[in-house]
Amino acid sequence: MIVFPAIDLKAGEVVRLAEGDMDRATVYGDNPAAQAMIFAEAGAQHLHVVDLDGSFAGEGRNVEAVKAIVEAFPGYVQLGGGIRSPEAVEAWFYLGVARVVMGSAALKDPEFVKEMAKEWEGGIVVAVDAKDGMVATEGWAEVSDVPVVDLARRFEDAGVASLLFTDIGRDGMLKGCNIDATLDLARRVDIPVIASGGVKGLDDIHVLSLNAHEGIEGVITGRALYEGRLDLAAAIAMAGRE
Repeated sequence: MIVFPAIDLKAGEVVRLAEGDMDRATVYGDNPAAQAMIFAEAGAQHLHVVDLDGSFAGEGRNVEAVKAIVEAFPGYVQLGGGIRSPEAVEAWFYLGVARVVMGSAALKDPEFVKEMAKEWEGGIVVAVDAKDGMVATEGWAEVSDVPVVDLARRFEDAGVASLLFTDIGRDGMLKGCNIDATLDLARRVDIPVIASGGVKGLDDIHVLSLNAHEGIEGVITGRALYEGRLDLAAAIAMAGRE
């Protein structure tokens, strides 16, 4: 199971939000590339990067910071945040990003996302962000009437690399990952699932890794790392042990 340390970008700084609220951002640093290297030195081979400003603007807003991360980090960078056009997808891949995460576009224009999945084989991840079981979009500012599983199933034969499932109510709150909901989704679709939202320590990593055979590809963790509640090297070791 892959452990993805998270770097969320707001105005070029490394931040974490509480429940996706831009007004509840905690700044953890002003050098994203240096943070990427700290994660690399702990053994990370994958990074999850989010252009938070882009999520709300619908276009890339932290391009220079992402470029610096890609140039510094020796592994794979997965990026999300406001990617809603073929030109944006192409631009990020040419910048060196390994995988692109699409959320709002997956709900509002699924055919477009399917086209991108065919064009960029193995490079498209669909973000399934949930609030009370329903899909949220536009940087989580809007909640739809579409159940999470229904959205996920639309992409089962589309060539999508993974589903990134986040329980918004837990994101950045250190309440523990919503393992039950994550496993329920993984068991009901044929696409690998990445868990996200609320990871608070090694227990979350342990339980998820025990269930990796159910279709759990990886887990994203942010605040727990920044606040010293989770040791990244220990998490990576545990994820690879089961």
